[in-house]
Amino acid sequence: MGILAFVEDRPTPKAVYNWRVYTCAAIASFASCMIGYDSAFIGTTLALPSFTKEFQFETYSDEALALLKSNIVSVYQAGAFFGSFGAYVSSYYLGRRRSLLIWASVFILGAGLMLGANRQRGLALIIGGRVLAGLGVGGASNMVPIYISELAPPAVRGRLVGIYELGWQIGGLVGFWINYGLQETMAPSHKQWIIPFAIQLVPAGMLLAGALWIKESPRWLFANGRREQALKNLCWIRNLPLDDLYIVEEVAAIDAQIEHDRMHVGAGFWKPFAALRQPKVLWRFWLGGMLFLWQNGSGINAINYYSPTVFKSIGITGTNTGFLTTGIFGVVKTAVTIVWLLYLIDRLGRRNLLMFGAAGGSVCMWFIGAYIKLSNPSAKQKGGKLSSGGIAAVFFFYLWTFFYTPSWNGTPWVINSEMFSPQTRSLGQASAAANNWFWNFIVSRFTPQMFLKMGYGVYFFFASLMILSIPFVYFLIPETKSVPLEHMDRLFEIKPVPKAHGVLMEELRLQEEEFRQDAEGAGLSIEKTKEERVENV
Repeated sequence: MGILAFVEDRPTPKAVYNWRVYTCAAIASFASCMIGYDSAFIGTTLALPSFTKEFQFETYSDEALALLKSNIVSVYQAGAFFGSFGAYVSSYYLGRRRSLLIWASVFILGAGLMLGANRQRGLALIIGGRVLAGLGVGGASNMVPIYISELAPPAVRGRLVGIYELGWQIGGLVGFWINYGLQETMAPSHKQWIIPFAIQLVPAGMLLAGALWIKESPRWLFANGRREQALKNLCWIRNLPLDDLYIVEEVAAIDAQIEHDRMHVGAGFWKPFAALRQPKVLWRFWLGGMLFLWQNGSGINAINYYSPTVFKSIGITGTNTGFLTTGIFGVVKTAVTIVWLLYLIDRLGRRNLLMFGAAGGSVCMWFIGAYIKLSNPSAKQKGGKLSSGGIAAVFFFYLWTFFYTPSWNGTPWVINSEMFSPQTRSLGQASAAANNWFWNFIVSRFTPQMFLKMGYGVYFFFASLMILSIPFVYFLIPETKSVPLEHMDRLFEIKPVPKAHGVLMEELRLQEEEFRQDAEGAGLSIEKTKEERVENV
């Protein structure tokens, strides 16, 4: 089977895998470009000599400077936390597409505010702007995975949500390299450090423009009673006529699931909150949040936001050398992400990737921590040259990137985008995104202090958390690849968890054969099929 082969839940017309579905996913993923860029550029910007000179970092003590940097970084995550829940409100009343327009506009406002900072005005505009930018990315991080998963055919859902992760990495790649390029080509000045702040406006502007073109999620339209527009959008996205059997079957499954949720969850803004009293609903919310605890516990955001500090701890000195090493880190992440979304996520599955990545990444962190403990490179390093042990530590750092990127980097977003039922999906994704930004905030807020107090112990801490994530995934997270969104409830009911996917896929195969046998010569319509599916729920 080729790298682009599909693992389908049912016979699917080739027209379904068309440019429209990929283009909608790519446009929505400009949101992740702005998130990835914002996460990456800030660390090297805080280390840029022109920035540190303008805001007189040399006048701060080590502890005060660590606190200042952590505040600049972490207010962004704090804003994103609240933006995640704000997007639940906007998506419920206005839909996925309009929500993207709103949160992209909020981000642009925050990014523009940062451009007014200078020595006379101080850092207040940057801090305030990062709060607003955080609100924008929090809302976008809620909306985009939901939007993509709701329009994606099951066989390529992981791949399409993976475009969101690829956008994150492309934005991060630019963010990691931009200050290296500016340091090499421009003399230190106010203009030098303001450019990376201005670049934030590019992906946000592209998202704002693109969101005017993309279609609203058909599933959101169905759930909100706008059936005619939903059918029109679904046929456009699938590139199939209304009477095609694939459309008939998909609409029937959507109708049945919506009816099921209305009977068991209820319709209305507050009903998903009330549904949290049901243990099976609350359980999935908890699983989604824990995935982001383990993701942030890998150490990724300590590296993203404070890469110069991380590389200095290994023994890499000099501003340009640190920036170059950070840039290579971004290249490795982006390259591995492409392989992940094209092949790994929909072929190897979510569970296997998470467990394999955690095991390999933990080994790498243990090695790096042990090297720092035994060699104390930041104190002994002279002339910017690494010892053989230091070179090995850098190798293991990039090897850690190789293990982490195709596993914990994007896979939690994929799982959370697909594991909730239609009536709780918006609130579930809001909870998942808020959990991501909460744990992100904790790590970014305290990483500078952790390096000051713990030293090599920081790496042992992250290595231990990665090991602990393995039994969590094995025993609690079922495989979700190729499972239609309307059958996620059934997936999470099957025990034991490691066998749930195989059992469900066999059930779906038998149901599919029965459905198509009944359809032959029966003249099934969308309305007839809806009635039959609802009766079977």
